[in-house]
Amino acid sequence: MAAALTACGDSPEPPRASTDKAPVWRTFVNADGSVTPIPARPQRILSTSVTVTGTLLAIDAPVVASAAAADGRFFGQWQAIARARQVARLWSAGAPDLEAVLTVAPDLIVVSVSGADSVGHLLPDLRAIAPTILVDYGNQSWQALASRLAQATGLERQTEQLIEAFNQRLEAAKARLVRPAGQVNIISYNGPGMSNPVATADGVHGRLLTALGFEVEEPDPTWHSPGMGDATDFVRAQYEHLTRLTAPTTFLTRVDDRGVSDFLHDPVLANLPSVRSGQVYGLGVHSFRIDYFSSLEIIDGMLARFGR
Repeated sequence: MAAALTACGDSPEPPRASTDKAPVWRTFVNADGSVTPIPARPQRILSTSVTVTGTLLAIDAPVVASAAAADGRFFGQWQAIARARQVARLWSAGAPDLEAVLTVAPDLIVVSVSGADSVGHLLPDLRAIAPTILVDYGNQSWQALASRLAQATGLERQTEQLIEAFNQRLEAAKARLVRPAGQVNIISYNGPGMSNPVATADGVHGRLLTALGFEVEEPDPTWHSPGMGDATDFVRAQYEHLTRLTAPTTFLTRVDDRGVSDFLHDPVLANLPSVRSGQVYGLGVHSFRIDYFSSLEIIDGMLARFGR
C-alpha cells in the first residue's frame, strides 16, 4: 500500500503517465483496496460524507461542497467554518443527488465506505464524473483519517503540523487535569426501549479520554446487539445492561452538563456508582462524532471542569 501512495509534501509533482497515457499526479489506495489515479492536485473537492467533511476542513482541503447530516445540517462544531469557506450543502444523508454533483464540477469526490452517510452504491456513477476515493472513518482516529486524506490532496506537511500541535495541546491539558478517582465510562444515553451505546476503551472516544489520563471502563462485548455491526467504538447495549456498569464517573455523549438530568433521575439507574456519587457529566453537545473540532471542544470542557 505504501508503495502505491506516491509523493509527499505540499508541492505538486510533475504529472506522470499511466499505462493509458492519462496524466497521473499521484495514486490513492482506497479503503477497499482499489486504486484511484488522481490526475492533478485537487482544487474542488466534494465530500459525500458529512463525517469526513470536518477532517477535510481541518487540514484546509479545498472543499467546495458537502453532504449534510440526516437533519439537513452540517455538524455544529465546524458549521461556522464551512459557512465562512462557502461550502455548498448538496443533500441530506441518505438522499444523494447526482445532478447536484454535476453542478459542482468537482475534481475529486470523497466517499465513505460505511455509515449512514455512505454513498458507496453510487461509486460507478461518481467515478464517471470525477476521480473518486473511498475512505473509512469508522475504524480510525481523526488523525489517521487526516493523514489518509492528506495523501489524496497533497497536504501532508500542514496535516503533520496540525496533528503535532493538537498532540501538544492534548499533553498540556492532561498535565493540568485533576481527574476524579477510579474509572470512567462513556455512554450515548437514549433511555428505555432503545440501544444505549457504551464506548469501548479502544474506540475514538475511549482513546481520547485515555490520552487525557482517564481509565475507561470496558463494556462487556456480549452486550452488543446483533445486527449492529462490529463493536469497535461502541458496544450497542440494551438499556438494562447499563445497570451493570461500575465506574464511579460517567460521561454522556451529545449533551453538556445541562443535559444530564434525565440520566441522573432515571429510577432504573439510581444505584449506578456514578449516579450515587453525582459524577455524571456531559461530554459536549458535539461529542458524538469525534473529529479535530469536537476533540478540541472536549478538551476545553475537561479543562473547565477538572483543570487546575
